[in-house]
Amino acid sequence: MDHRWVARVLLTLLCGIQGIATPLIDLNRTHATNPTWVRHARFHVVWQSLTMCLMAVVEVAAIWTGWVDAERGFYLAVALTALSPGAFLLSFAGRGRFGGALSDVNGIEPLRVEVGGRTLRIDMNLLAVIAAVISLVALVVIYRW
Repeated sequence: MDHRWVARVLLTLLCGIQGIATPLIDLNRTHATNPTWVRHARFHVVWQSLTMCLMAVVEVAAIWTGWVDAERGFYLAVALTALSPGAFLLSFAGRGRFGGALSDVNGIEPLRVEVGGRTLRIDMNLLAVIAAVISLVALVVIYRW
């Protein structure tokens, strides 16, 4: 088992998590069927969820099917997998310009952690995106090793 194969397997797992977790998180009462959300917002969250599922299929195909050579397929899958966390971070940075928020009163509450007598509120989406970015960087390092 060589390091490139390990990187491809781990990238496949990350693609799968991204493609499965998004609809599991978003296609429920806190998002897609949330009665307090306007219908257009619900449409966009379903669109995003389905896009993530389809992207995961393309990413895994790029890694394993041979429709592009193995190295190009790996880096194509990395680039495609990085699009969602990249777009999230851009949206996070610009949320003040469009009145966006990381959570909703009807949604998943941020994780509360006590540190030095202070309560920190950690958004799980932001935590997952940071973990995905770190994972992608680590996978590229493993692949190039």
